[in-house]
Amino acid sequence: MHRCVPANPPCVNAARQARVNCATRGPLKTPSDNYVHGIKLWRRAAIWPLSALLRVWWRTLRFRVPPQELEIVRVQGEPTIFVLWHNRLFVAAEMVRRFRGGHPIYCLISASKDGAWLAALFHSVGVRTVRGSSSRLGREAAGELLEALDAGYDVGITPDGPRGPSYEMKPGMLVVAKRARSRVVLMGIDFTSSWRLPSWDGFYIPKPFSVINMRFLLVSPGEIAGRDESALELGARLAGINPDRTPAPVRKRG
Repeated sequence: MHRCVPANPPCVNAARQARVNCATRGPLKTPSDNYVHGIKLWRRAAIWPLSALLRVWWRTLRFRVPPQELEIVRVQGEPTIFVLWHNRLFVAAEMVRRFRGGHPIYCLISASKDGAWLAALFHSVGVRTVRGSSSRLGREAAGELLEALDAGYDVGITPDGPRGPSYEMKPGMLVVAKRARSRVVLMGIDFTSSWRLPSWDGFYIPKPFSVINMRFLLVSPGEIAGRDESALELGARLAGINPDRTPAPVRKRG
């Protein structure tokens, strides 16, 4: 069943108002001379059959979580920043449905054309998005994420996205976490049986009816100190709970 996500908080609406029509009018220019790409409404029609297929696909997956870590992910009443590698985004929406009770979450998605398709897909399955990255609209996107957290919503960030290098934690996530002083949860997703796409990150597609082992590690605000030092430390911890079982057919950069 499709879950309805409450409307954006007023503060997020205000921040995004200048870009809300990008899906029908094309990319809009911002003061930073960057673009947030959208897709036309007629192209969104192709998203709905795919989202229906994904909902069926996700429900065939079996998730296993250590009992003591279930309490970490199920805590309600406190906004949480979930951090996961970009190549494990396939199960993000299903994680929210199963373990967060459908609590509204905003995910940081690239402002690029590829990001426009991903944002439309996420929206169709009940996940709201903030468009931007460390290289495009980064400051504005960080502000929107902070506003969402202040409104009580969760936030999802892929610290190595949108273009990598894969498994390298960029410090932008730490800025949001430090300013918000919200709970930070590192997500470990181990696909026991999967395919991998020939993308820059070797994107994972779990096979139907396969088992996914998940880990949730809580990071307190006090553990986030200097940007570079914390990025290296948290990146190592995140890598430690995300093993690669399937070799990635990653394209070499030309």
